[in-house]
Amino acid sequence: MRMPAGRSRRAERILASRWGRGPVAAVAGALPALAFPEPSLWWLAYGALVPWMLLIRTARSGRRAAFDGWAGGLGFMLAVHHWLMPNLHVFILVLAALLGLLWAPWGWLVHRLLGGAPSAWRAVAALALVPSGWLMVELVRSWEGLGGPWGLLGASQWQVPPALRVASLGGVWLVTLLVVAVNTALVLLVAAPRSPARASGSMSGRAPARTRVRTVAVAALALCAGSVGAAWAWVTPPEVTGRARVAVVQPGVIGGPDSADRRFARGEELTRRLAGRDVDLVVWGESSVGADLTARPDLARRLTELSGAVGAEILVNVDARRSDQPGIYKSSILIGPGGPTGDRYDKMRLVPFGEYVPARSVLGWVTSVGRAAEEDRRRGEHPVVMTAGAGAEGTDGVLRLGPLVCFETAFPDMSRRLVRDGAGLLVAQSSTSTFQESWAPEQHATLAALRAAETGRPMVHATLTGVSAVFGPDGDRVGAPLGTDRSAAAVYDVPQATAETLYARFGDWPVWAALALLVGAAGAAGVRAVRRRTAPGRPARPARTARGSAGRPGH
Repeated sequence: MRMPAGRSRRAERILASRWGRGPVAAVAGALPALAFPEPSLWWLAYGALVPWMLLIRTARSGRRAAFDGWAGGLGFMLAVHHWLMPNLHVFILVLAALLGLLWAPWGWLVHRLLGGAPSAWRAVAALALVPSGWLMVELVRSWEGLGGPWGLLGASQWQVPPALRVASLGGVWLVTLLVVAVNTALVLLVAAPRSPARASGSMSGRAPARTRVRTVAVAALALCAGSVGAAWAWVTPPEVTGRARVAVVQPGVIGGPDSADRRFARGEELTRRLAGRDVDLVVWGESSVGADLTARPDLARRLTELSGAVGAEILVNVDARRSDQPGIYKSSILIGPGGPTGDRYDKMRLVPFGEYVPARSVLGWVTSVGRAAEEDRRRGEHPVVMTAGAGAEGTDGVLRLGPLVCFETAFPDMSRRLVRDGAGLLVAQSSTSTFQESWAPEQHATLAALRAAETGRPMVHATLTGVSAVFGPDGDRVGAPLGTDRSAAAVYDVPQATAETLYARFGDWPVWAALALLVGAAGAAGVRAVRRRTAPGRPARPARTARGSAGRPGH
């Protein structure tokens, strides 16, 4: 069914206008957000970029394509961070607009490689460079000061077992490359029928250009599918070497002026119910203790008695001003039957605006329009591997756990560093009470699946208010999660593993490979440009329009 001529001309006028294209690009850029929880339309990720990329390739110039990239990036950032609006209000628009600029070079790259009538060689280049360019955007915005790696495209595949096998090879970065490569191949398939044939097969002995591009696209899709199939078939999941019984305590939403004391009391009540259940470790959520234990020996004594009653160490999280150090820290502290064991981890990577305000002297006004941190938290200096669980099966008598706090589970390098330092169990302590009714709690919990699959180590994600969840060393869920409506303690038989994954051993090699491809392509383009300028008597190449035809007077 064809669009009526009037509507078609109206659509063309809208897309010809920069301010008309902007909203269309923003909506197209927001589509991938539906692949993440809670919608969890994971399959959508393999085609969600296609409308945005098709729009970019029709831009009249590289500058217009960069604008489309920026507008789509703005839409994407708003969509994946929409749950921050109650905290940042209008400032979220400013942040999304600034971060969206990272996609402007990617928009130019898409237009350069996919615009007009791409040749077979240009199609091959697009399949390598467009995903690499997207990965560079994700890498830059993953810097803590720019908001961190929330909403990485590969993270949408957390529930797909073959994708988790791919993550064990190259982390979430390799999954992202795969997803964007599939989108690029689909764009080539859609765009190829509109590409004019350079020569017919009967006249030149070669297949038409559009057929060659289609062949390249189909081959790329087959290669992606074959690579995932090979990873699924040949990469064996980590061998289970033992099991540890880990309890998660989730007190639920507790408000009011004395919420810290009542939350502690509720956590204490739930933990006492674990007595006699033969647990090796009890994990409380982020900010589960609201006072420094040195300044409040009564709380330390209660926790010590609780550990003795349960027969296991308790990992709590203290969010308070330190008595021995200036400032407020978020600290994971291990409590045993004899009191604090001396193992303490201070959170290293803080949430921008939530736990500190970047360049506070310039951006301090944000605290007046949203719920930004009134005082900056202090940072820890190094990761810590703790020892607990004296009776854990198949773990040489102990559990070596690596704690992470909230936002830090989004960073692949942090969990990898803990595993390299000897951690056999990754533990995340979180609290999403501010965002209970949003997509954030479930999406945050699913990051543990990726971290587990990447490192080959199980991960426990314990929160104050849900979602709490546990994942095995292959990224599969262990037991039932505790939703945002639960106030409970749950015990999980967590499988242990010791094998080292390829990602744990070699780290972010897909990032370096993508960077090498982009640098190599830029160098080759520079060499060609120099040769064209120095070539004697060579006529200038006619400009290529969005339709792939040479510029003509009046066109």
